[in-house]
Amino acid sequence: MLLQAETQLIATEMRDYPEWHKGRSDYGLWYIEIDQLELIQYLDEIQAQFSGLLLPAQQRQYHITLFVCGFLQPAVKQYDDDFQIQQLQQQIKLIEAIQLIPFELEITQIDSFNSALFLHIQDQQGVLAQIRQQFALVSGEIAALEYCPHITLGLYGEAWPSDRVLQRIQQLPPKTIKIQVKKLTFGYYKAQILQGLLYPYQQIELG
Repeated sequence: MLLQAETQLIATEMRDYPEWHKGRSDYGLWYIEIDQLELIQYLDEIQAQFSGLLLPAQQRQYHITLFVCGFLQPAVKQYDDDFQIQQLQQQIKLIEAIQLIPFELEITQIDSFNSALFLHIQDQQGVLAQIRQQFALVSGEIAALEYCPHITLGLYGEAWPSDRVLQRIQQLPPKTIKIQVKKLTFGYYKAQILQGLLYPYQQIELG
């Protein structure tokens, strides 16, 4: 949910979440890697300006989440949020069949959810919706109901007043940077490590 004025942020606790992962480790998702130096530097600058409000030591690489799949399982599904390797193979076949070519996205304004600071992503050609449609033919997404393409800049460490963030966002000059997308990545992170690294598992080269 987007941050509203005169509310409070939601703080993320620095802890293990066993009630969520139930002892499982590898949480899988499709994403777009951010590897353009100019964009990474810009994201680092914004992150630094909000560093007093964000949780420290975020290791996770900047990325755009495409589709959240769930906990990777080699075979049998035990829980609703498990995702089988066989399902991943089906998704790859569907994406390869539509023969996507490289495409362009654009970052627009800085914004905030209740729990995280982020940058909006604009997809003029509607390619992300097309990709997500293919993935959804194989499995239901484990995620929020409404997809909002974005790059997360950090999670909040305290339940600060929302206006503290919104005022700071308004003071920042808008900047537009184009993102060239040449591949899609399926990867995972370790569920026991908060904001831990993303590990690429499979990649689809476009074009």
